[in-house]
Amino acid sequence: MSPIFENLQDRVLTLVTAILNQNSIATEVLRNSRLVEMGLNSMDMVNLMLSVEAEFDLMLPPSEITPDNFRSVEMIERMVAKQLELRQGVS
Repeated sequence: MSPIFENLQDRVLTLVTAILNQNSIATEVLRNSRLVEMGLNSMDMVNLMLSVEAEFDLMLPPSEITPDNFRSVEMIERMVAKQLELRQGVS
């Protein structure tokens, strides 16, 4: 596994947990948990998107900023991995 992908899940979980903590929401975050059902609202999702971009030094294309891609930690991981692969030129 490329070093750039190491701890991808942990890094995304940390971002989601930080936003939940800001909202005083104490809940276990699982990879497939629906973030909206955990209490994240649309403003939280925007903050999460910005946090993902900053954490992984990415500029997400508008086509990737969809509710489906931010549905769960797992979906965010997939989207980030895809963007990192594209940036590295890996197919």
